[in-house]
Amino acid sequence: MMTVDEFFDVHPVNEQNVAALKAKMMAEVRGCQLRELREAANVTQVELAALLRVSQNRISRIEKGDIERSQVDTLRRYVEALGGRLKVEVELGGSTVQIA
Repeated sequence: MMTVDEFFDVHPVNEQNVAALKAKMMAEVRGCQLRELREAANVTQVELAALLRVSQNRISRIEKGDIERSQVDTLRRYVEALGGRLKVEVELGGSTVQIA
């Protein structure tokens, strides 16, 4: 029987795959957090979709983690419909600038 170390010697970790899976998981966590905010505001996906003039399916996709492909305006309206404010920041060269 192989030890864990021996297994990883034979099957090295693909760091690129790990990074991609981590990014996907973090997007799903963010989507879940948005869903929790919506539910705390007692707003359904259908109601939020009507406020934003998007499909309920679009709200569902955002809440399942499809945030990266969302337009900033859609995310801003999503958050504002729940009474919040969206902040978008750029980090570059050790500086952080809020752009929205």
